[in-house]
Amino acid sequence: MRISIFALAAFALASASCFAQRIPSQPNRAACQRPAPGSIVTEPAEIRSHNGVLKADLTYVDFTAPNGQEEYCYLSKHGNEAPTLRVKPGDLLILRLKNELTPLPDPAGNSTVQGPAAPAGNSRVTPMAMRVSAPCASATMTPLSTNLHFHGLTVPPTCHEDDVLRTMVQPGSASFEYKFRIPLDQPPGLYWYHPHVHGFTNAQVLGGASGALIIEGIQRVNSLLAGLPERLFIVRDQNLVHPDAQPVQSGNVPPPIVLRDPEGDILNSGTGGGKPAKDLSINFVPVPFPDYQPARILIRPAQREFWRVLNASAITYLDLQLLVDNVPQPVGVVALDGIPIDEDSNAPGTHAAADKNRVLWESHIFLPPAGRAEFIFNGLPAGAHASFVTRTVDTGPAGENDPTRPLATITVSLTAPELASRLPVARTPLPHLAFAWLGDVKPVRTRRLYFSEVPQDPKDPNSPTVFMLTVEGQKPVPYNPHSRKPNIIVHQGDVEDWIVENRTRELHAFHIHQIHFMLLDWNGVPVAEPFLRDTVNVAYWDGKSPQYPSVKLRMDFRDPRIVGAFVYHCHLLEHEDGGMMGTILVTRKVSHHTASSAPASSGRFRGSKVVTSAKF
Repeated sequence: MRISIFALAAFALASASCFAQRIPSQPNRAACQRPAPGSIVTEPAEIRSHNGVLKADLTYVDFTAPNGQEEYCYLSKHGNEAPTLRVKPGDLLILRLKNELTPLPDPAGNSTVQGPAAPAGNSRVTPMAMRVSAPCASATMTPLSTNLHFHGLTVPPTCHEDDVLRTMVQPGSASFEYKFRIPLDQPPGLYWYHPHVHGFTNAQVLGGASGALIIEGIQRVNSLLAGLPERLFIVRDQNLVHPDAQPVQSGNVPPPIVLRDPEGDILNSGTGGGKPAKDLSINFVPVPFPDYQPARILIRPAQREFWRVLNASAITYLDLQLLVDNVPQPVGVVALDGIPIDEDSNAPGTHAAADKNRVLWESHIFLPPAGRAEFIFNGLPAGAHASFVTRTVDTGPAGENDPTRPLATITVSLTAPELASRLPVARTPLPHLAFAWLGDVKPVRTRRLYFSEVPQDPKDPNSPTVFMLTVEGQKPVPYNPHSRKPNIIVHQGDVEDWIVENRTRELHAFHIHQIHFMLLDWNGVPVAEPFLRDTVNVAYWDGKSPQYPSVKLRMDFRDPRIVGAFVYHCHLLEHEDGGMMGTILVTRKVSHHTASSAPASSGRFRGSKVVTSAKF
């Protein structure tokens, strides 16, 4: 079985040139300096829970890199950048976020915010104006606004937990507290946190605003992992450090002509090479075009390890491969998108114990932006020559260029440092699942959604692109953050099937907050996957086939914690910022005679039998 996770107009992109004129950096920004190309890959600093509580302070700052690019940085109180949060199911997470982004100077010398597209229609918002807004209700989106999305967690979409529709933390305001309990039934695995301010998410994530969140206990699902040392790799993308450099010519083949889309990104060349749309880094060690000097990973001889990889890129796809003397090596995949590959083997009365300890041995792993993979690395003998690479990805004729390139060389050394983290030896099984396996549940309805794109100016095909994600039967329009009407209303407790089509000439990655889903079929061909996802790729249209590429997904709205309003979108963040997003409202079922006595709320949506107090 092949692991393939294929399976801007309203809010223009916040350009690097806009952010390059900020007020000079404050002293604490020196801690955000990134490693040089060719550096040894080190593990991110960790913050672990103690006695059932993880309490941490993060300061969110920006700084201008020597090449003029704007970078973003989460700093712990000890000055560590983008710390990994490690919690156990049932732990209480208390995270205090302080926004210290710096405003732009205006020509008169006053500190103001000047964004390329202020969602409220304002071109200038003073810090004082932002400070008086309540973070839970402001919804004021500017280049300096921020918040946190805890990607993949099944926690309530409410303020102080995981709301991105209304919660906006502005510079100059007091530290904002996120406080929620990790669900006892949250699958153990790799999750992550990043900002989610519509219109400006792409710029902040491109600048490095991301960190990992690990739910402990995966060895309790797969006992083969018990006692293994573990590594975490976060692959991020960023604007090209050397945008004017030419690709290295191979033999007598001239480098492909560089073409750009209306947003300025380098288009897919279709050659497997050429200039990439974005540079990549691994744990902040850059691997810049055109030389691609790889980072360095040091390992001990013949040491089996557990690797976790997060694609925290804003728009770049990865097709990961481990090469030894240029020969692909299998890796043992045990989890995707935070979900262990064990199907429902720990549910009572189902599936024999043989379903446990499942490992899928693969020669490469395809990860869209936001995708995660966790796998067994079998180790290497002394003297082996190995590398960790990403292969070329065909993103379509309108997609970005993602060529083959190295991420790191792997050096086997007796003096390689001992890894800081090791999975416990204890193998106590996890509690039984609360719900039946999603694949065994009959859906109550089927919906159809589709990705589409149009030029902002219909008379000018080279004008910026308007990106849309539309429910069949509704008018195709880009996401409007001022609308208080959800695109979809569902009942908590329901299971639905969604068919998501791609009617464009480039790849898109479908993602939904708060839940995971099951891939049922790929372009009409049934698949049987023993795991769930929160992000899935949808192939691009060839421009002539009568059938659009599609995926069929079984959507799980059974968990009562997800009642409220949240979003689904393309996780190529340039597309999300440009309007490729929709809203969903999960309501509680009530009878007619109790609906009228529900508490009043300006954000309430009513159907014939539903009511909710969630604010949109």
